[in-house]
Amino acid sequence: MITGMNRLAVLFLCMLLAACGHRPIEGRDALFADSLFNPPAERISAEKVFALSEPMRRYLESEMKGPFAARGLNRGLLEALYRKNGLHLEYDAAVTRNAAEAFEARSGNCLSLVIMTAAFAKALGLEVHYQGAFIEPSWSRVGGMHFLAGHVNLKLGGPSTGSRTAFDAGEWLVVDFLPGSQVRGLRTWPIPESTIVAMYFNNRAAEALALGQLSEAYWFSKAAISQDPAFLNAYNTLAVVYLRHGDSPQAERVLRAILERESDNAQALSNLLLALERSGRTEESQAVQRKLARIEPHPAFYFLDRGLSALRLGDFATARDMFAKEVERDPYYHESHYWLGIANLNLGNLKEARKHLDLALEHSTTRGERDLYAAKLERIRSYR
Repeated sequence: MITGMNRLAVLFLCMLLAACGHRPIEGRDALFADSLFNPPAERISAEKVFALSEPMRRYLESEMKGPFAARGLNRGLLEALYRKNGLHLEYDAAVTRNAAEAFEARSGNCLSLVIMTAAFAKALGLEVHYQGAFIEPSWSRVGGMHFLAGHVNLKLGGPSTGSRTAFDAGEWLVVDFLPGSQVRGLRTWPIPESTIVAMYFNNRAAEALALGQLSEAYWFSKAAISQDPAFLNAYNTLAVVYLRHGDSPQAERVLRAILERESDNAQALSNLLLALERSGRTEESQAVQRKLARIEPHPAFYFLDRGLSALRLGDFATARDMFAKEVERDPYYHESHYWLGIANLNLGNLKEARKHLDLALEHSTTRGERDLYAAKLERIRSYR
């Protein structure tokens, strides 16, 4: 049985699976414990999220306003940013950047690229609508924590006239950073900009957690809640901060507040299980564990972990079968494809090994991962 100790769950990246339509949690101020943490290293400001840097303003004047005005500002914006002769932006999920940082780095995860695009669009006077998107849950893990990713995109309209009916639906352009095959038929729902900012702060909190920067993580999660008090993901991140900081009572208080809203929230239950175990409350933790097992009998990485155990024992056939089950559960997680490739390599199935290492490379989300898988793939391709 995988316990809460192994499954510290953080809602991360572009995550919106927990409904944002809930009313704000009442008494949320009592959930904060500022005195337990050092002050933030720098002021956390919502205004900085979309702020244009001076290089962005120069790019706006030279590459967007004049050259693309004839084609329509919304289409011109997309060409200036993402087409062949544009910025040559690269998808990189390693860190969440604000608009200016994404522009400077020429890379970002889906949330960073949405923020940067929106910043330019607003400067051009375009209407911007943000959308959450229903996709299959995708997990990753770093430093003993599990991260669950979701997806957002945005729609761009023409220059605002102040009227909500100024544009036909056909005049809106959807900007999405998923491959076209995944975007078609994607179910979406509108979300306010305050939630986008809350997601940005929540991502920054999760990234600080992964680096062990607990005070920074605390202030970012608090800022996320302040931006959108109904955004349950940020409360879950706050609870994980407390758990990592050794503050189990504070973590439990936050998790109980989440569960009052969503009694079957698997991430909150998983983290509550850990809080109860650390407090030595065996009977209560067992009850939570039974409930969690009913809700989620095969949690994220259930099969991957069993495959890794089999691989360590030299049982490559069982490892291959377990990794294949994990790939079936989440076909877009790069690490599962990598290990399935390694298992096949040990079984002498070079064709399958190359196939899954190719997929690991295709689904990698950071430059470091891409470099690693490309090197492994090149080595396997050299085998006769």
